[in-house]
Amino acid sequence: MAMPPQPDRLILASASPRRAELLRAAGYRFKVVHPPLEEPDELHPHVDVASHAESLAFFKASSIAVDHPDATILAADTITVLGEEIFGKPADRADALRTLRALSGTLHSVITGVALLHPRSEHRLINHAVTTVRVRPLSDSTIETYLDTGQWQGKAGAYGIQDEGDPFVEKTEGSFTNVVGLPMELLAEMFREWQRVAVMAAG
Repeated sequence: MAMPPQPDRLILASASPRRAELLRAAGYRFKVVHPPLEEPDELHPHVDVASHAESLAFFKASSIAVDHPDATILAADTITVLGEEIFGKPADRADALRTLRALSGTLHSVITGVALLHPRSEHRLINHAVTTVRVRPLSDSTIETYLDTGQWQGKAGAYGIQDEGDPFVEKTEGSFTNVVGLPMELLAEMFREWQRVAVMAAG
């Protein structure tokens, strides 16, 4: 399958090595810039979870816009949702333990907001993907063994579906790469739409 067109001067506004790896594996060319934005700990009470993820992705892109006015900036934010509770990146090992105990044996959602922004033209495109994840029942010993690896650090929900020997995920419905941190299927659609709008503007 042909790779969808990508914008010129693409910048990934992310400190996540997993997002960069996904883009490289797909053949995209880009520069990485770490956004200075600090993510809030709590969800605004009047914002739904999908809009929350989309807003954080857009704010990440906007946070580097002044320094890169002529680039197309790509940013994403991933959250794990169980019922009304949102699990972002764990603050420490104790937080990761609490998170994995909460997710044990559950069916939960992973939502990634994705934003594309061209600062000078003010063109923007924002969307999100949702994947349903079923987690096996986990014993404390299984969780503690995983925590000892340190692989939980920097990951929404405190686990990585791509980790070798992943003991957690039993089944997924939706984009696998969304759970990793960047829904590549959605991104391809957004790049196609981005190119379509660019062609119309040029014409």
